[in-house]
Amino acid sequence: MQTSIEEILATYNDRAPLAEASTIPAPWYVDSRIAELERFNVFGKTWQLVARTDQLEKAGEFVTTTVAGEPIVVVRGNDHVLRAFYNVCRHHAAAVMTRPCGQASLLRCPYHGWNYGLDGSLKGMPEFDGVQNFDRAQNGLVPVRVETWECFVFVNLDDNAAPLPEFLGGLVKRIAPLGIGKLHYFDRRVFNIRCNWKVFVDNYLDGGYHVPHLHKGLNSVLDYKQYTIENEDRYCLQSSPMVVSDEDAATGATRKGDRAWYFWQYPNLMINCYEGYMDTNFVTPVDADHCTVIFDFYFGNVGEARREYNEQSVDVGNRVQEEDLGICEDVQRGLKSRAYGAGRLSVRREAGEQLFHRLLAADLRRGLALSSAAAENY
Repeated sequence: MQTSIEEILATYNDRAPLAEASTIPAPWYVDSRIAELERFNVFGKTWQLVARTDQLEKAGEFVTTTVAGEPIVVVRGNDHVLRAFYNVCRHHAAAVMTRPCGQASLLRCPYHGWNYGLDGSLKGMPEFDGVQNFDRAQNGLVPVRVETWECFVFVNLDDNAAPLPEFLGGLVKRIAPLGIGKLHYFDRRVFNIRCNWKVFVDNYLDGGYHVPHLHKGLNSVLDYKQYTIENEDRYCLQSSPMVVSDEDAATGATRKGDRAWYFWQYPNLMINCYEGYMDTNFVTPVDADHCTVIFDFYFGNVGEARREYNEQSVDVGNRVQEEDLGICEDVQRGLKSRAYGAGRLSVRREAGEQLFHRLLAADLRRGLALSSAAAENY
C-alpha cells in the first residue's frame, strides 16, 4: 500500500534542535507527489529570479522564462514600467513570445496573429469581425507580479505574497556593502543534473563540510577552520576568510579578497562573492530526479583586456560545479536505497541545511492543509 503524502510529510520533525535533528527523509527527494506539491506551494508562491535588469532597460526589451511550470514574459513598456505576464495568448493558448529574449514594439502571437501592447492590452485580432459579446479590454495578457532588487528581476505567481523586500528580509542589508550592483554580467553556464533540486541545495548548505574532500582547489584558498554559518529570515550566509595559496594556480589567481561570501536565499537562489567577482546559482526542478542549474558570472571589469582572466575564473567555477555534479547524482541514487532513510546533521556545519528543511516543511504542510480544506469545501 502506497504511503500517503500526509504520512511522508509527518516523518520529518522540524522542531528538533540542531543537536538532535535529522535531514528531511529520503521520500521527500524521490516522490513525484512531493515534487508536485513543491511546484504549487514553493515555486508558485515565492519570488523567483527570472532576468537581469540590464536585459530589460529599453522599451520593448523582453525576457521569456518558465516559473513553476508556467510560461512567463517580462517586458519594459514604452512608459518605462517593467511588467510581467503569463506568456499565453488569450485566443488559443499559444506562447505569444517564443524567443528567450529580444526587443519588440508589440507582443505578437505567431499562431493566429493576435497582438498585445507592451502593457499587455489586446491591440488586434485578425479576422475577428462579427464576434459578439467579446470585450477586448478583458482579454489582455494576464499580469504577474514583478519586482527588482540590485541587478536582478523577480516574479511571483502568488497575488497575495509579501513584497520582494519583505521576502528577502535581512539579506538586503547584509549583502549591500558588497556592492554587487556595480558588477557586470559576463557569461552563463547551464547544467542539467540527474538529482532532485533539494540535493543541490543541501550540498551548497553543508557549511563547507564537503569542501576539503571534494574541492581541493577551492579549499586551498579558504581558511576552513574559520568558516562561519549564519541564519536569518529566509537566508543563510556561509563565509570564510581567504588565504593566499599557490597550491592550485588557477584558483589562487581568480579567487581573491579578504573573505569569501556564500549567500543562499530560500528556496533556490545562491549568490557567491569574492573581490571583484560574483556568480549566481539558480536551481529549478525538472522532476523528482532531475534539476537544472543556471550559473551566471559577473565581474567588476568585463573589458577586452580582462577577458582571458575572466574566462579563467569561469573555468574555475565550472570545475567546482563538475565536482559537485557527480556527488549530487550519486546522492540521488543513494536516496533510493533501502539502506537509507534520513541522515543526522553536523552542529558545526549544517545549520543552514536545517533552516532550508524547516522552511520547506512549513510551505509544504501549509499547502497540503489548504488543499485538503479546499477539497472538503468543494
